[in-house]
Amino acid sequence: MNTNAPDNHVPPAPGSLSAEDFLALGAETTAFVKAIEVDGKPVYGIFSAFGQPLGYAESFAVAQATVLILATGAGTPG
Repeated sequence: MNTNAPDNHVPPAPGSLSAEDFLALGAETTAFVKAIEVDGKPVYGIFSAFGQPLGYAESFAVAQATVLILATGAGTPG
């Protein structure tokens, strides 16, 4: 006999998350990489979860590693 209560959780509608909800999901440690151009050269932009530009790298691998370092706090003093 199954005694587990049914999961009636309904995910929020797109765009309905408040800033506090978004932060609770880890937005402050989330970033993404996107192909962009800087001074006419193709590079990989690094952006915060909110879309704020954080920097760029000439290779996807370096941009991805930078995101991992930012997310984990590796390389920061203390």
